[in-house]
Amino acid sequence: MADDQDSLIIRPSKKTPLVLRMLVLIFAMASGIYICSICVRQIGGETSRRSVSIRVVERPCEATGIEPWEKPYLHFPKPKTFRRDECACNPVRYFAILATQRSGSGWFETLLNSHINISSNGEIFSVKVRRSNISTIVETLDKVYNLDWLSSASKNECTAAVGFKWMLNQGLMQNHEEIVEYFNTKGVSAIFLFRRNLLRRMISILGNSYDQKARPLNGTHKSHVHSTHEAEILARYKPTINITFLIPHLQQVEDLVTKSLQYLNGTRHIILYYEDIKNNLTKLVDVQEFLNVPQRDLSSRQVKIHKGALSSQVENWEEVEKTLKGTRYESFLRDDYKV
Repeated sequence: MADDQDSLIIRPSKKTPLVLRMLVLIFAMASGIYICSICVRQIGGETSRRSVSIRVVERPCEATGIEPWEKPYLHFPKPKTFRRDECACNPVRYFAILATQRSGSGWFETLLNSHINISSNGEIFSVKVRRSNISTIVETLDKVYNLDWLSSASKNECTAAVGFKWMLNQGLMQNHEEIVEYFNTKGVSAIFLFRRNLLRRMISILGNSYDQKARPLNGTHKSHVHSTHEAEILARYKPTINITFLIPHLQQVEDLVTKSLQYLNGTRHIILYYEDIKNNLTKLVDVQEFLNVPQRDLSSRQVKIHKGALSSQVENWEEVEKTLKGTRYESFLRDDYKV
């Protein structure tokens, strides 16, 4: 009977606890891997967000050691055509040379461009399409002052002052209100450059006009020359001045200069005269102070064409002398600077 009872007892298998342990271990490992993967994704996402924010935020450039009134005239342009690299936070000042033709602006500009930190880009509005309306004028100005106007004068990344020369009859006077607003909004400084002796200017214009047609320098027209030989060839021409239009012409130029000073009086500006600079080159110190650039000795390779007394430069000098004597223009007959 005892044997029968023993035969009815069912003994549990020894393998069952081992299987359960394996299942629990596998479940624990899977859970651990899942939790770790979630943590890694969270950490990775946080790192990505941090790196993105670091790339977007840029430290703005600030000028130090300046007077409060100077701030509107300091700029940190970001050109589209190149990178300013280590000079990105070097401030740039904007300027425009405002002048009439044959007033020494070409010579003056070469002086400025001899400075390592100044870029003056020439007579850019001599091209009519650029001054066809105020929109094209502003578009051109923006390109110049953003350092994207590429010329032989460009100093690129380390420019401290950038500008160009603008003749009064190249859209400036017709759009003077918009130009004044642009200059004041953008912080552009104006450099007026005129000639005191308008008779000398007239002789220079007539000589340049003759050269455009005759082209005595090997068939080439040159408004400016860099050798004494070339200057002597161009100076051989002596114009005959139309006496009837002499005084009206001088009055017209005077009025143009006066109006330009009135129209742009509300801008930051300096007024210079060609004769003053020729007589005293220290005037160039004033210009560099006005632009707030490091002082340098400025030089030009240009050679003056018309030298000496005016009586030797005009074919009908006696008529000119007789016409101007007793008028407010009589002083133009005398030598006004050393040549």
